[in-house]
Amino acid sequence: MTVTTGKPDCSDLPNIDSEHFRAIDLQKLETSEDLSHPPRILLLYGSLRERSYSRFLTQEAARLLRTFGAETRIFDPSGLPLPDDTGPEHPKVQELRDLSAWSEAQVWCSPERHGAMTGIMKSQIDWIPLSLGAVRPTQGKVLALMQVSGGSQSFNALNQMRVLGRWMRMVTIPNQSSVPKAFQQFDEDGRMMPSGLYDRVVDVMEELMKFTLLLRGRKDNLVDRYSERKETGEDLIARVNRSTNG
Repeated sequence: MTVTTGKPDCSDLPNIDSEHFRAIDLQKLETSEDLSHPPRILLLYGSLRERSYSRFLTQEAARLLRTFGAETRIFDPSGLPLPDDTGPEHPKVQELRDLSAWSEAQVWCSPERHGAMTGIMKSQIDWIPLSLGAVRPTQGKVLALMQVSGGSQSFNALNQMRVLGRWMRMVTIPNQSSVPKAFQQFDEDGRMMPSGLYDRVVDVMEELMKFTLLLRGRKDNLVDRYSERKETGEDLIARVNRSTNG
């Protein structure tokens, strides 16, 4: 297969605006950025219980990621207001948004409650906007998903978060972790015990690191879109803000 690298011939594409239709720049896929810093990964969990299994699982994931060489930060959702109950200047909201901007990848871990992710998990995601002016805080970031359940294994929260990850224009990795009967999987100190479920968590964090290393430094090129190049900057911002505030 030959990839077009010169000016594309759009004569057979009458609907295309050739001024904004670009060839794939292979050199941009070989990033020249200085990426010697550890991958920066933000982890979110969805429960405020004192013995929170989603927090325990998130902490376990963070240990694995640090061992793989990442820099990790875990956001504590305690004190985060409901979306729209206050403004974005609230300290917890600003903390969350700053961490999202800092991160190159994220891990979302929610309990399943009433067959869905928790409101605590959804509130955190809702406070991260699709757009801040011309900046999209999550676009192109890598995402890994995990959930815990009190009963049998389920994937409802995972499926919902996967939809949200796509909506936030994140690169959600294929692998995921669902931990059923979570109360049986952690010891008194909140450490996950050896099992096939633990091995899956290792798999997910390993895959997250690989995708993060592969994509960082290339994000802006990978999410550069023909349709958005056709729009003016103001039109694009207005459209995204309408979608965010609807």
